[in-house]
Amino acid sequence: MNARAGREGRDGRKGGKDGRTGLRSVAGQVFALEALIALLVIAAAAFVIFHQAQRDTERDARIRSLAVAEAFAHAPGVDDALTSPDPTAALQNRAEATRLATGVDFVAVLSPAGVRYTDSEPELIGRVATGDLTRATVDGESFTELFRGAPNDAVRAVVPVVNEQGKIVGMVSSGIEVQSITDAVQDRLPLLVGAAGGALALAVGGAGLVSRRLRRQTHGLGPAEMTRMKEHHEAVLHAVREGVLIVGPDHRLLLANDEARRLLGLTAEAERRHVSELGLDPRTVELLTSGRAATDEVHRAGDRLLAVSVRPTLTAGAESGSVMTMRDTTELAAVTGRAAVARSRLQLLYEAGVRIGTTLEVVRTAEELAEVAVPRFADFATVELLEPILRGEEPPQDAATTTEMRRTAMSGLRPDQPLQPVGDTIRFDVSSTPMATALAAGHAVAQAELASAEGWRAQDPEGAAQALAYGMHSLLTVPLLARGVLLGMANFWRADTPEPFGEEDLSFAEELAARAAVAIDNARRFTREHAMAVTLQRSLLPRALPDQSAVDVAYRYLPAKAGVGGDWFDVIPLPGARVALVVGDVVGHGLHAAATMGRLRTAVHNFSTLDVPPDELLGHLDELTGRIDLRETEGPDAEGRRRDEGITGATCLYAIYDPASGRCTVASAGHPGPALVGPDGRVEFPELSPGLPLGLGLGDVPFETTELRLPEGSKLVLFTDGLLEDRGRDLDTGLALLGSTLARPDRSPEQTCADVLATLLSPSPRDDIALLVARTRLLDRERIAEWEVVRDPSAVSPVRNAAAAKLSEWGLDGLAFTAELILSELITNAVRYGADPVRVRLLHDRTLICEVSDGSSTSPHLRHATTTDEGGRGLYLVAQYAERWGTRYARRGKTIWAELRADDTDAEPTAAAVVPDLDALEDLAW
Repeated sequence: MNARAGREGRDGRKGGKDGRTGLRSVAGQVFALEALIALLVIAAAAFVIFHQAQRDTERDARIRSLAVAEAFAHAPGVDDALTSPDPTAALQNRAEATRLATGVDFVAVLSPAGVRYTDSEPELIGRVATGDLTRATVDGESFTELFRGAPNDAVRAVVPVVNEQGKIVGMVSSGIEVQSITDAVQDRLPLLVGAAGGALALAVGGAGLVSRRLRRQTHGLGPAEMTRMKEHHEAVLHAVREGVLIVGPDHRLLLANDEARRLLGLTAEAERRHVSELGLDPRTVELLTSGRAATDEVHRAGDRLLAVSVRPTLTAGAESGSVMTMRDTTELAAVTGRAAVARSRLQLLYEAGVRIGTTLEVVRTAEELAEVAVPRFADFATVELLEPILRGEEPPQDAATTTEMRRTAMSGLRPDQPLQPVGDTIRFDVSSTPMATALAAGHAVAQAELASAEGWRAQDPEGAAQALAYGMHSLLTVPLLARGVLLGMANFWRADTPEPFGEEDLSFAEELAARAAVAIDNARRFTREHAMAVTLQRSLLPRALPDQSAVDVAYRYLPAKAGVGGDWFDVIPLPGARVALVVGDVVGHGLHAAATMGRLRTAVHNFSTLDVPPDELLGHLDELTGRIDLRETEGPDAEGRRRDEGITGATCLYAIYDPASGRCTVASAGHPGPALVGPDGRVEFPELSPGLPLGLGLGDVPFETTELRLPEGSKLVLFTDGLLEDRGRDLDTGLALLGSTLARPDRSPEQTCADVLATLLSPSPRDDIALLVARTRLLDRERIAEWEVVRDPSAVSPVRNAAAAKLSEWGLDGLAFTAELILSELITNAVRYGADPVRVRLLHDRTLICEVSDGSSTSPHLRHATTTDEGGRGLYLVAQYAERWGTRYARRGKTIWAELRADDTDAEPTAAAVVPDLDALEDLAW
């Protein structure tokens, strides 16, 4: 037997030596596995990189080819050269110079039929280029393709050349040969192979270092020797005088050493059984099954008190088991008991700081105070507050002498408590009650035995009797003080807990109440400011939408729960039956944001009277915002006031819709673009130039407009980002959700608003929400009349007569004289002083709108002619007869418009207006 043991020892040492130098050891096996994995990963990476480089080179060739072809096709003089008698002579040298300068393999100019005018190989000139070129010659589209054919395979781009009349006069083809692409990729092969070799060397070296470190840690042991070492460790484990339990992920006992079996009374058959079947204390079972870590928690095991520590067997992962160590601490129970209570109180104060004041609502903060105290400090808790506090008002100066409060919150172990419910008025007229005593003294008061509290029983004999019968036996009451001002009081009751409140509980209750009072006061002040801001903002938002015929509109505005912001919207009627739709957002919350919103909305209204395009209006608004910021932040503390009071961060979206043409012009100053819902329910988000927010001082960066054509029945949806973004939802997710909600046709704007909010609105929005839904209408073409006028005075009369005939067709004969008078004045002056083209348009909407446009930007001015003047009365007569009139400017030229009430068929000129013959009016001028 001894000889056999000796041979086993020698074999073990020999195995250990072999393990230290060969692949039989754990370290050697790990090295081989890591080297193999590194080789496979590097080979795969080299393969992917090579093919990626080939795709990148081809993509780069497409981009370069298209850029060269477009640049050459759009170069000045190319279209003229293509229509010249000899395009080859005009373009061959130019094309060859471009090819050499850009590094492409060929630049060819082709006729619309595909005949080469130029080519890098002169012998190809005059031949027809192969391949399908109809995308360029027929569709007028620029494209790139991988061309296979004569003379060489290549990545080429084809771009049509369009003359000023919009006709395709030729094509430009540019490209790089496939062989050039292949050569470029193959040039990278040595670098790629070198990098792969270096990476493999590093990986093998790293695996060697890991293996070397593992060999040192395992001493070159093989798997069998490590198994033997584990057995030795288990022998030591059972010899220690500290209990050890190892529990698996399924909460079954895997190992219990001898000391653990002795302390817990376990048998040898306990292993592989669930911890709930071992007869342990319920708290110990809960600790082992909860998965949480613990350090020196005191648990019972029969008549013993054990100090228990628990740690997971793995540092991470849901499938981890746990290890419990324990030692007998029965003799230390008296000392550790008091320490546990102190630690529990500190933990409760910490939790109170985290849980109280999570919202800025007075009632919710009071409820959080009551919830924190139960059950770890009291069995029941109530919070009473003064009436002004609940309304967000300042507490009264004589609050300390008050005798009644409103019960605001209640929490308890059982719902059948005998205390007065939330909402009741709580009175304490008797000065000897614990509540009145605490208010008078300004600190907490404990009533250890309620049965002996005569004042409390005298205050409400019937209620006191019910509370005592229920089991209420101890009370601690503490005033809620913030900044030295009384806000209310908190009462803590014990019924199920046998220990009464004592002197050691007073300091804890005061600390808990002090933290809660600060949170309640913050919520009160926020409630007041929030109410003021909401009132201000609602007064600044539109009370009612104006009458107009262009769109059917519905809207929603919702202030944020955490503070009113600066979101706003507006609908502004414009001349010519048009309407402006506006939505904006001022960054920030509170009174300042609401006031800033009102200023910007007023500015937009004022600028809209100028009747300028959206980009110009936003430019004026940006300039005004910058001036306001500069004027209000001058002085020594300019930077601080600019940060606190400036308008920087405001955004705005301004859209003008014309029902006569169905066009909508939109411009944005840093605001999200609108959603466009077609009559069939198809939703799209038109791509706009976002622009910069207002007030950034970058006025030299112009805003840009985007023109949309909206079919009748389309819906234009304008919104602020508060609708899309919220906790747990980013902008892209919100846009996708909004698009799916809007993609339902045959809904009114009002129903659309309701559906959008029902889908996207969170219970507590953290930002304001402004939503505006406008369903478009188109003016009936039969109610629109247009004429082109030549610049000849004799052309005025025929247009005037045609307009009179159109008015008779519309049933507006009563307005014929007034309309003819206005048109005579406007057309005559456009012919005399304007520029081509001169156009006349009549719109029959809610009003009759007369418009005369010309190509001149000269602005007319109303003036009063003297008795000796032969002219100058024209615009004065227009102003006398028209309900409204004005001028708007386009990119080129202007439009003078005048509105007449369509129902005002008995209109007569004022006494001050002298009405000459209409033909004679053509000789007058303003």
